[in-house]
Amino acid sequence: MSAHRTTALGAAAVLAVAVAAAVLAGCERGTSAGAGSYAPGPVRTGCPAVLARARATVERAMTTGSTWDGPTTGPRAVPGKRIVYVAQTMNNPGVAGAADGVQQAARAIGWHVRVIDGQGTPAGIQAAFSQALALRPSGIVIGGFDPHLTSQQVAKAGAAHIPLVGWHAVDAPGPSRSPALFSNVTTRVQDVARSSADWIIVHSHGHAGVVVFTDDSIPFARHKSELIEKELATCSGVRLLAEENIPLADTSSRTPQEVSSLLSRFRDGWTHSAAINDVYFADAAPALRAARRKGRGTPFNIGAGDGDPSAFQRINSGQFQAATVPEPFAQQGWQILDEFNRAFSDRPASGYVAPVHIATAANSKGATTWDPPGYRAAYLRIWGR
Repeated sequence: MSAHRTTALGAAAVLAVAVAAAVLAGCERGTSAGAGSYAPGPVRTGCPAVLARARATVERAMTTGSTWDGPTTGPRAVPGKRIVYVAQTMNNPGVAGAADGVQQAARAIGWHVRVIDGQGTPAGIQAAFSQALALRPSGIVIGGFDPHLTSQQVAKAGAAHIPLVGWHAVDAPGPSRSPALFSNVTTRVQDVARSSADWIIVHSHGHAGVVVFTDDSIPFARHKSELIEKELATCSGVRLLAEENIPLADTSSRTPQEVSSLLSRFRDGWTHSAAINDVYFADAAPALRAARRKGRGTPFNIGAGDGDPSAFQRINSGQFQAATVPEPFAQQGWQILDEFNRAFSDRPASGYVAPVHIATAANSKGATTWDPPGYRAAYLRIWGR
């Protein structure tokens, strides 16, 4: 992602006025955080201080910067490297998007990349990693899975001095000692969770009934949903109606039925949703449509992660998703190769973490992915290409 900090004096003044107005107005109806505006019934005592803070967070995240805020210096490209991208499953749009970014960057830097699909099962991922080791590559990408699933293969890679770079492999960005990763490329889960929850607080003007969709089988996903719920709880006018634990592998079969049940239980009290992945809303749409809900109406849905093309299409066309907190897949793919180049050059990891971004129909301008500006030219200059 590019920088979208509001640094200009005029922009700062506008933001200060907006925050001050929010404090004075409390949680009354007013501005919207994109998509259809939620208009609750009689105004109740809400969370004016929380709303003001959330409004500032959302404003920053929705601002689209025009310059690259990542690394501009580093080692020139080491020639002739071979990278294997071990994918959790290429059916996951995020994993596939990052893999595509790695392949784009490989063509630019002059390296060879091979993608091996783990098929989404522990056995498949372990087999894919073993196949990667057998190829004796220069480096291996852990694409979207917990390295503890492949602890034996990770140890073998370490013994063979093959650097590992993760994409969403562990919770935190940057280098990891256990598991041993030269770097992990991801946004900060805390920022993604907070921004999605704050968007709900702002969009509802501090009065919402929320359902959170998660996958408790994935520690990263469970942690993200817990953070979302913690942030929602800071606003007294926001009520958590339910947490739906639906494994990502089962979303197509289980989500429609669960959504129908939620509509029956909560009716108009269900105003907003957050999900750890946009795919839940793709599978929720048929049930919402069958219940004669409007695509631009309640529940207003935000995906706290990924931001694949189908999510942008739903957002731009007003089809049961209002916003997403997208990952910059292509940029992260280029960053992965830059991290490898630093490892091969005996240099430390870049330490770069893309800032969080919120995409709505209002600021995506018809795009189907979040592709911040400037990073390609910056990395090409670093690599001497």
